[in-house]
Amino acid sequence: MGYVRPTTLNDALTCLAEGDMRVAAGCTDLYPATGFQHLPGNILDITAIDALRGVSAGTDHIRIGAATTWTDVLQADLPPGFRHLKQAAREVGSVQIQNAATVGGNLCNASPAADGVPPLLTLDAAVELRSIAATRTIPLTAFINGPRQTALRHGELLTAVVVPQSSARGRSVFIKLGARKYLVISIAMVAARLIEEQGRVAEAAIAVGSCSAVAARLPAAEAILTGQPARPDLALRITEESVQEHIAPISDARGDAAYRSAAAVELVRRAVGGLLSGEERKAA
Repeated sequence: MGYVRPTTLNDALTCLAEGDMRVAAGCTDLYPATGFQHLPGNILDITAIDALRGVSAGTDHIRIGAATTWTDVLQADLPPGFRHLKQAAREVGSVQIQNAATVGGNLCNASPAADGVPPLLTLDAAVELRSIAATRTIPLTAFINGPRQTALRHGELLTAVVVPQSSARGRSVFIKLGARKYLVISIAMVAARLIEEQGRVAEAAIAVGSCSAVAARLPAAEAILTGQPARPDLALRITEESVQEHIAPISDARGDAAYRSAAAVELVRRAVGGLLSGEERKAA
C-alpha cells in the first residue's frame, strides 16, 4: 500500500481496516524512533483530514481533534481550567515541534514523560477511538496501559480527546522539573486543578508524570485537600505518602528513583500552594 494521505476520515479508516498501516501525523516521535532516513512500511498520513484537527465546544463537552497541534492548543480559546494544558503545550519541545506535534500523537506514543497526559488526566479526559465498524469512547486512564502501550485495537484510530464541560471549571497549573530549562524530557511533572467554593476546596485533581510507567492521578492527596479552607498553607498538609503511594519512579540518566519521588512531593505542594495563593492569576 505504501504511503497514503487521505482527505476524509472514512477513507483513512478504510485503509486501516484493509492493511497493516502505521499512522503518521506530526512525526515528532515517529521519525526519531526509526534508524532510517524514511519511515518503513505502509504509512497512513492523517494530516490532510480537516475533521481531525481543531478545538470545539459543545453543550456538555470540549472536543480536541487528534491531529490538533500543540500550537493550536495554545491559540485556542479555552476556559481557565485548561491553563495547565496550555502550559504543558509550551513544554513540548521547541516552537517548531509544537507547530507539528499533535495531541493524539502525544497520547498514542504513550511515553511516561508525555507532557500532555497529566493535565488531561486532571480534566477527566476521555479518548474517542473509531474504526470502520464502530466508535467507542474510553477514559484516558484506560487508554494508556504502559510505556508505548495503548488500548488501540487493529483498525482503530484515535480521533479526538473529549473533556467534560464540568471538568473545565476551576484554576489549574502545570510544573515540570528537568535538567535544564528548555527542550527537556522531564524528571518529574505535576498538573493540578482546583475548584474553590465559599472559601473551601470543593474539588481537587492532581496528576504526576515521569514518575511511573503511566502518569497517575493522586486520589489520596486530592482527598486531603477537598473540603478544606482554601489557604496556601493547605499545601503543606499533603503528605509524602499521599503522593508516593500512587507513583513508582525508576532510576535513569535524568535522575534516580529517590530523587524523583521526593521531587514529585515537592512539585505537588508547589503547584497546590501556587493555586491557593493566586500566583497563577498574577502570571496569567
